[in-house]
Amino acid sequence: MKLCRFGPMGQEKPGVVDADGQLRDLSGVIDDLTIATLPAALAADVASLPLAEGAPRYGVPLKGIGKIVAIGLNYRDHAIESNLPIPTEPMMFMKALSSLSGPNDDVMLPKGATHGDWEVELGVIIGKTCRYVSEDAALGHVAGFTLVNDVSERFNQKQRGSQWSKGKGHDTFCPTGPWLVTPDEVGDCQDLGMSLDVNGERMQTGNTRTMIFDVKQLLSYASEYITLYPGDLVITGTPPGVGEGKKPEAIYLKAGDVMELAIDTLGTQRQQVVAWRHLGDGTLA
Repeated sequence: MKLCRFGPMGQEKPGVVDADGQLRDLSGVIDDLTIATLPAALAADVASLPLAEGAPRYGVPLKGIGKIVAIGLNYRDHAIESNLPIPTEPMMFMKALSSLSGPNDDVMLPKGATHGDWEVELGVIIGKTCRYVSEDAALGHVAGFTLVNDVSERFNQKQRGSQWSKGKGHDTFCPTGPWLVTPDEVGDCQDLGMSLDVNGERMQTGNTRTMIFDVKQLLSYASEYITLYPGDLVITGTPPGVGEGKKPEAIYLKAGDVMELAIDTLGTQRQQVVAWRHLGDGTLA
């Protein structure tokens, strides 16, 4: 099942994408899509739901994400292009909740940005509490999967001390969605093709089967250090092809660029890059 939230920012309604790819309105069944309302959404009679009108904006597919746990350098070729050692244990960092945005919303470069970059990633939405969960049991704790762009500002990430969060947590730096796709529809989460284009040029091509640490290993490992609660989002690393690693010269994002991402069964994203602007009340325009 493909579940989503759609509508203007801050006014999203719950939805479901039917077998014919049509967006249907779930707001007559649940008020919003959260972990608590997920069982009711899954039990809905999809064919009886009204069709959504027009081509509405997609929002972050789940309301109430509690935290974002990210895994770095989880594809061997990406570690090599980053000139960093191949990890012997998963490398964990956090992204700010304030970085969440819809899958097709603008990505806003931070003030003074010089090294904006892209990363197509498989996102895992937790369905049951993970605390010292075993690898064998880990996938049974997953509510669904989603497509994520782990946008980065490399200078802030790597040249301003050792805390990656300074280059990973800017506003709009975690486009998520369009859908939460349930595990039964995804099938083997370790065999999903991935791609990312910038201005129509293919930059990243990969497959989740080439992860250094697979999803069950990541969830088990992370749960030794951080309790993963229902609604948390774990993003699992990116394949090679980021701008920082381009040869003979790195390529970085600039205002006007367009990123287009896809992962098998999880849908697509499209973001235009815009320059930093003052948002007044601190909310995204």
